[in-house]
Amino acid sequence: MLKRIFTIACVCLALSSPTFAQKRPVPTATLLVITRAEDERRWDDDLRKLLSNPNAAIRQRAALAVGRIGDERSVSALTDLLQKDVDPAVRAMAAFALGEVESDTASEALLAVLKNASSAAELRARAVEALGKIAAALPREKEARQRELGSAIIDALESEKLRPKPDQSVILFGLTAALRARPANAGPTIVKFLDNANPRVRADAANALARLRLKEGVEQLRKLLASDLDPIVRANAARVLGIAEDKQSYEALLSHATEDKDARVRVNAIRALASLKDTRGAQPLLARGQLLSQRSLADRPTELNEILETATTLGRLLAQTNDQSAVGWLRKVDEALNHTAPEIEQALVRIAPAGYLGDFGAPDQAKRKVQETILLNWRAASGLAAGLGEVAALPESVPNKSELAARAQALLRAMLDYRNSGLTINTLVAVHSEYAIPDVLRALAAFKPADLQTIAREHLKDSDVIVRGTAADLLGDLPPSESNSNFLVEAWAQTANDSLNDAALSILDALGKQKTDTANDQLKAALKSADPLVRRRAAALLKANNQGNFSADVGTVQTRNTDADYTRALARIGKTVQAVVTTSKGSFTIELLPADAPLTVDNFVKLAQKDYFRNITIHRVVPNFVIQDGDPRGDGNGGPGYQIRCEINQVLYDRAAVGMALSGKDTGGSQWFVTHSPQPHLDGGYTVFGRVVAGMDVVDRIVRGDVVQSIVISQGGARKKT
Repeated sequence: MLKRIFTIACVCLALSSPTFAQKRPVPTATLLVITRAEDERRWDDDLRKLLSNPNAAIRQRAALAVGRIGDERSVSALTDLLQKDVDPAVRAMAAFALGEVESDTASEALLAVLKNASSAAELRARAVEALGKIAAALPREKEARQRELGSAIIDALESEKLRPKPDQSVILFGLTAALRARPANAGPTIVKFLDNANPRVRADAANALARLRLKEGVEQLRKLLASDLDPIVRANAARVLGIAEDKQSYEALLSHATEDKDARVRVNAIRALASLKDTRGAQPLLARGQLLSQRSLADRPTELNEILETATTLGRLLAQTNDQSAVGWLRKVDEALNHTAPEIEQALVRIAPAGYLGDFGAPDQAKRKVQETILLNWRAASGLAAGLGEVAALPESVPNKSELAARAQALLRAMLDYRNSGLTINTLVAVHSEYAIPDVLRALAAFKPADLQTIAREHLKDSDVIVRGTAADLLGDLPPSESNSNFLVEAWAQTANDSLNDAALSILDALGKQKTDTANDQLKAALKSADPLVRRRAAALLKANNQGNFSADVGTVQTRNTDADYTRALARIGKTVQAVVTTSKGSFTIELLPADAPLTVDNFVKLAQKDYFRNITIHRVVPNFVIQDGDPRGDGNGGPGYQIRCEINQVLYDRAAVGMALSGKDTGGSQWFVTHSPQPHLDGGYTVFGRVVAGMDVVDRIVRGDVVQSIVISQGGARKKT
């Protein structure tokens, strides 16, 4: 993993060491028991007894397991560990675990840690981190309690600032806790850390201001943007200045958008200019975009990331201007990318909506064009759907808005009806036109058509699981009714044959909104599902609907893993395990972390050894955030046909961290991501199972649409100590 600077690495390693299992060994037989309990999500007396084991390493590892399991019944045992254990590392792990359980019943014990001036720094850091997670998980009816916890987090930051030797780890976790808890009047306290000597603290303070959408500290942020040597600090400063709509920053933001040496700063400055709404920035950005696009865009150059960001900002700055220079450039980019970039389609609509729809031709020609597109290239169809859906967001002041909306809806309906188009398309590969339908449905829903209910009900019968899930989501957003409940219950039966549980979970969510006896009865029936995620969701919805507490019905997980799987996964601990990822942009190397996430690593290794990742398209790239891969569908919804449990650990989401993508707790499978820059809001929420140790320059060059050609695993001897 590439370090930001050495001083930050020292701060982070004290709290996030991925190798405590090596330094404090746990007997293999005991580790096997703990890992099995984690995987089964089973809190019982066997695990409880390990919390009082004479071996501190066992108590520490067991506490982590209890946090991962997340059973609220474990809070009392973890609290005892937090308050009474003689080992500081065990107490700190107990605090971390209580944050993972996310139960308010642990708050008082954690608050006591912060009030105790003699509490060790590591314990204070983990306590404030845990309070941030608990506050974020509180339901709406506990808003007063959330404010109380948020105030305590701010007090902890203030207290740390006043210490003779403030602890950087407490500050960093406190800033992240603040952005999670969203306390009132957090801005003045966070601003105090913008001048910290540690660039990571400055960066995280700016990140917290940005995520809380606060506008304090503008003058300091201008200085950071102008002269800070750390690119992450400059990038985060630019982001906040955009959120604050600081007009005085226009010249500086434009300069950094076009001239900063670091792409992450340029991207954030481009985004900030869109928020400033200063049209003077349009022409310089357009000129920069034209310069960047001189290379063949079909080859997906690295500059494509900035081109797409520039397009989005031009769409904001030149809205409804019909600026032909911008339109001309966007059309060239659109053609070069074969209409697969939704950012370009949306920008064209914002700038020249009539021209965009006019490009489709007369009604019959337009209908044929969009149907041919969805039959030939589902990604292009998704891009067109994004553009057509953007018409719904146009202001009413746009000339002929209703006419434009009618034309856009007609084209979206034609795309939905592609199977009845009568067109015959011969291709050598599977097109998967159905992958575009969820985007088309969402785009049409943006217009709030009178027959949306009928359309959603029709697509509840679709053969594609993601289409059905999207249809259920749309029905759930409509006013509840007994008839919708009946349709959803009928659709539920089809989920029994699905390899993915997306439709099942969406149907449950929609049923939860119906508030009818029929819907609640189906939720209760879902408690008998073989899928633990379905049972958990059903229990949560029943509780929210005041139908009772069915948490006992969630039960444990019938895991796919055997003792042989556990043994193989745990045997890698202490050994060097690497994955060489070869992409269309070059290769990079991931050091996998079996000590921190043994089963996640094992799953990744098994998939790689089966060539699962070969030729999978990198479907998501968000500059200055992540690249994401591992979806065989390519639309962000695919997976291996099963889910694995999260293995949340204390490894931080620094630059080059490799994490498991989720759509909710324990929903990992095959999608993984690499971070471009530190992402503290992901810490303790997504499993970190690796870090890029070579080739981050390749990761930085990757754009959406690049391809992972292969992943080769190497498993060597003992891991070198760091």
